[in-house]
Amino acid sequence: AGLLPMAGLLALVVGGGDAWRFGALALGWLYAALIFSFLGGLWWGLAAAAGPRAPGWLYCISVLPSLLALATLAPWLIGEPWPGPSLVWLGLGILASPLVDRRIAALGLTPPWWLALRLLLSAGLGLMAIVMGLAA
Repeated sequence: AGLLPMAGLLALVVGGGDAWRFGALALGWLYAALIFSFLGGLWWGLAAAAGPRAPGWLYCISVLPSLLALATLAPWLIGEPWPGPSLVWLGLGILASPLVDRRIAALGLTPPWWLALRLLLSAGLGLMAIVMGLAA
């Protein structure tokens, strides 16, 4: 269900006509940025739940998704093309995020089902964001 909003927005970008195009692109960027930031919050929560077993790097890396998502607004603020390139960057970040999840899982800080779900959701959302960005 977490992939449905992006799938609907991608359908609007591809087949919704010019009236829907920019709004769907902007909402696609927003959804990808929110989910990527949420993922950082999940990592922070896993670290907090692990207490002293949590490595310090996990707290540091958990803020990166929000900072990267925020940075993808910079082109818009200075009049550069947006949101196409920003969607591609978000998609790449989301696609790379399971590397962190694998490390967290290897430390025993996640539930058993975590990695399978994260791989599926990251692949789906990351690829859709990239396709949407390239279609912009």
